[in-house]
Amino acid sequence: MIVTRGLTKRYGRTVAVDAVDLEVREGDRYGFLGPNGSGKTTLVRMLLGLVYATSGEIEVLGQPVPKRLADVLPDVGALVEGPAAYPHLSGRRNLALLDAAGRHRGRRTRRRRIEEALERVGLAGVDRRPVKAYSLGMRQRLGLAGALLDRPRLLVLDEPTNGLDPQGIKEIRELLLELNRDGTTVFLSSHLLAEIEQLCTRVGIVDHGRLVLDDDVATLRAATGRVLLRTPDPAAAAAVLDGHLEHRDGDHLVVRYADAAELNTRLVSAGVRVSDLRAEHRTLEQVVLGVTGHGSDRFGGTR
Repeated sequence: MIVTRGLTKRYGRTVAVDAVDLEVREGDRYGFLGPNGSGKTTLVRMLLGLVYATSGEIEVLGQPVPKRLADVLPDVGALVEGPAAYPHLSGRRNLALLDAAGRHRGRRTRRRRIEEALERVGLAGVDRRPVKAYSLGMRQRLGLAGALLDRPRLLVLDEPTNGLDPQGIKEIRELLLELNRDGTTVFLSSHLLAEIEQLCTRVGIVDHGRLVLDDDVATLRAATGRVLLRTPDPAAAAAVLDGHLEHRDGDHLVVRYADAAELNTRLVSAGVRVSDLRAEHRTLEQVVLGVTGHGSDRFGGTR
């Protein structure tokens, strides 16, 4: 769905995107993750023909971009750097103008398409209110509605949950999961670790313009080989686990043990009561900080 080879963008002496080789497969929910200023938005703009690359190649839906961009765009929905809209017009009217400007859209089905898009993003009840009265979150929803007018094969989103409250973020996440189940490939650029971790199946991590990691989320969140244990008998557990215990804090223990089920059996057989026991997995935050080497203040878990 998206392929780049050696994609590079320079602004004078500044390299915003540095020789990125990217592949987004059909059916992916691909998270493009990086701190602010890492080159994410510049790359997204190049995918959509909004910025020309200095060097390298881009294919979207099997077509070269920007050469065949006009053939590609009807099957791509996009929301980049916040939604654009005429503030004095209603949300519905803005969508009608956007729909009229698109290719392969029939006038007879326009009203139905607009109503479906507004309903899907939760704006059906305020669709006739002028956009200048919208909150930032409502504007973001309107932009997403515009991206969904044509039921795109590929959805390219740059920080789509900007300005949304936790409930709104959850609703957009569920919508994107539904769209993906129905066959839409989702490419989501964000700096929000928690959202990428909950939504995406694959992730690419970019730092200073370079793609420093590209892998399945399940692989990245592999077990660490440690078990997190909570027990009302911490002293007895520590005695049983001599040589395996790495850390103890009250009734919480961190144990170096590959098989959590086997560990549980061992403790119970020794008469140690177990309140909670689970294998430890790496978080996406740990993965990101490991490959970028930056402090966590460059990333956010919430807005």
